Amino acid sequence: MQEHDGGVARRSFLCGGLTGAAAGILGTASATVLRGDATPRDGAAAGGRVRVEWRLASSFPQSLDTIFGAAQVLAERVAAMTDGAFHIRVHQAGELVPALQVLDAVQQGSAEVGQTGGYYYTGKAPALAFDTCVPFGLTARQQNAWLKEAGGLELLRGVYADFGIVNFPCGNTGAQMGGWFRSPVETLADLGGLKMRIPGLGGRVMDALGVTVQNLAGGDIYPALERGAIDAVEWVGPYDDEKLGFWRIAKNYYYPGWWEPGPSLSFLVNKAAWDALPADYRAIFQAAAEEAAGAMQRRYDERNPAALKRLLEHGVVLRPFSDEIMRRAREASEALLDDEAGKDARYRGILEHWRKFRTESFRWFGTAELAYARFAYA
Repeated sequence: MQEHDGGVARRSFLCGGLTGAAAGILGTASATVLRGDATPRDGAAAGGRVRVEWRLASSFPQSLDTIFGAAQVLAERVAAMTDGAFHIRVHQAGELVPALQVLDAVQQGSAEVGQTGGYYYTGKAPALAFDTCVPFGLTARQQNAWLKEAGGLELLRGVYADFGIVNFPCGNTGAQMGGWFRSPVETLADLGGLKMRIPGLGGRVMDALGVTVQNLAGGDIYPALERGAIDAVEWVGPYDDEKLGFWRIAKNYYYPGWWEPGPSLSFLVNKAAWDALPADYRAIFQAAAEEAAGAMQRRYDERNPAALKRLLEHGVVLRPFSDEIMRRAREASEALLDDEAGKDARYRGILEHWRKFRTESFRWFGTAELAYARFAYA
């Protein structure tokens, strides 16, 4: 198997199974375990604890160890804190269900928990975009503050309740890059007819700017770029993008990812399975989710700088989006938010709450944080 173009080998890499260590931790099951049920058939327990086994369906391949790794951290910590009694078997994208059907699997109970991005499912409920991010929205710190301190999480749980799901933040990538383009895009005219992989509301904004938008799962992106089915792609940032090999085909690396300034991902839990857990297991799950979320952010912050350096050594050209594109994209984004708010009272309530927080947060971050960044980062 040759790797001169990275294609065949990379597809094999993206489809690999669980790592040996994680499989060893997550693969121990007991015949007395009930999936999604906290009541053992035989009254079995481990160290006096009720045995529970859940399946987790991720939207991400194992090779993206920063994102997928958060699901592994969750499973490892839950097992450790219950003396091995609470097992979560982690499945990468495509093992249980396709990457973009995780919410459906959790809703239907074929997986008790999922790891995914809410904005993948805006076709089901547009307000789920706020669970991940919206263009020209909040940074990672601001998103976490809105969700966990300002009431955003409670608002979004009202949306997920329609699907029989309880959601928990599972990590943030930090500000993302603007993606890989075969040819430079300096003006709005350069975007016309461009075929680009970009999901969520960012995709709708790009559509408004003349881009032909496609929503592809992580493992499907490189083959599409390789065969010319798309001209451009955004994913996350240097560490993941390097792994996926986009730089081999498209050398123009744009920034910033104005559509994802601080995207958070979620663990989605089937409500019936959640309610069946003992109270201490629910507390353990929440603590483990917090730890997993922190691990994802820390790993990106540590690994992205070195990855960007390597990409530049490969001949990648960094390019900022022009002010013309940025201004028009922001106008289109705000118009789309207003349009959705006019159709749905609950969406409008979430948007108003979110915009008030954004205004106040931007005022603060635009003072001390911005002043420091302008001086220090320059």
